[in-house]
Amino acid sequence: MDFLDLLRAMFALAITLGIIGLAAWGARRYAPQLLARLSAERGERRMKVVETLMLDPARRLVLVRIDDEERLLMLGEGRELIEPRGDAK
Repeated sequence: MDFLDLLRAMFALAITLGIIGLAAWGARRYAPQLLARLSAERGERRMKVVETLMLDPARRLVLVRIDDEERLLMLGEGRELIEPRGDAK
């Protein structure tokens, strides 16, 4: 393999990685809007993530609304903690 073949292979690798990076950027930028449009066509969903909060790299809080009840979930470290929110029945 001479220098020209090596240079051609490096150029092809750079182009391929650039295309993959561009596709990843496009998916992060435009895919959430497309997915929201597709899910809106299915009708009303019963479960919805209201808000998330990162506590640290291993744990986060997620506020979830199911029907008309909200629950607070703490996710991470291999365990989940579920706390009801609102009126205790």
